[in-house]
Amino acid sequence: MLEQIIEPTLLTQFKEALENSGNVVVTCHKSPDGDAAGSNLALKLILDKLGKKATVVTPDNVPEDMAFLPGYDNIVSFAKDPEMAAETINAADLICCLDFNGLSRLADMRELVANAKCNKLMVDHHINPEPICNPILSYPQMTSTCELLYRILVAIGYSDMIDLDVATCIYTGMMTDTGNFSYNSNHAELYIIVADLVRRGVDKDRIYKLTLGTSSEARMRLNCYAIAEKMRLFPSHKASLTILDKRDLRKFNYQVGDTEALANMPLAIPTVVWSVFFREERGFVKVSMRSEGDFHVNTLCAKYFNGGGHANAAGGEYHGPLRGAIDTFHQILRDLTENNVTI
Repeated sequence: MLEQIIEPTLLTQFKEALENSGNVVVTCHKSPDGDAAGSNLALKLILDKLGKKATVVTPDNVPEDMAFLPGYDNIVSFAKDPEMAAETINAADLICCLDFNGLSRLADMRELVANAKCNKLMVDHHINPEPICNPILSYPQMTSTCELLYRILVAIGYSDMIDLDVATCIYTGMMTDTGNFSYNSNHAELYIIVADLVRRGVDKDRIYKLTLGTSSEARMRLNCYAIAEKMRLFPSHKASLTILDKRDLRKFNYQVGDTEALANMPLAIPTVVWSVFFREERGFVKVSMRSEGDFHVNTLCAKYFNGGGHANAAGGEYHGPLRGAIDTFHQILRDLTENNVTI
């Protein structure tokens, strides 16, 4: 029996929104990860069972690592087919916003969703959700949006709809968002949920192999190069900084998802408490931060890189040249020193 964490009124509003809809779009943040893809596809499958027309529309492509997820082939990518994405969103009478807390996370799809006249609901586990939906089911204490979605489905009486396909999607999000339950995962009820998903037929070993346990040759070479040649340590601040510029990405034939592990890898070094990864994109720099213990990186991402996230896993963007992002990182180090922050 799981603790009843979610407000009953919100559960009622969520259930009514689904059941009163007919044509639903489910969407997530740009650069979808396992939690985004898993939660989107799980809810889409539930909507199918309710007899609704449901489509997952993402701002850009879902990594091929997730191709094993049920429904992957039917995802509409705005980056790949903007006309189809726009047509689908404009025809919806409900948009379900999963695994993001603000319109900026939709990138080029932002205005399309913002201007949609239909009802919108949010299911998310990031802090400080924007008031863009009603209802908003935001619970940052959850390991993942997939964990939150599971709890919602069980609480509103949809447990019998969680078949193997739905369970596979939910488990994938929970597992990938915790690094195979290696961080942000020391909660007993999490494993009650995992046990239930396994009872429903989930092959957890297969899912690990297909996601975190698999790498293309190019990805492997890119990650090894990044750590060997592009990682710098800052011992006095217990920090690391790893940088990949556009030339590096081209050299190793970068594909979406290839650098997902690079923010975490330096934390394996005992003297590193927080890790920063910069990936140069066209016109901006993608920023990822990870940390351990009580050193919170979401506040740094919010203050310096217009981002946010969880205490130990956060991200943002620097809109300008790579040199400017690097200068900002060094400013963070100076500010930590001046403010006598203990790491």
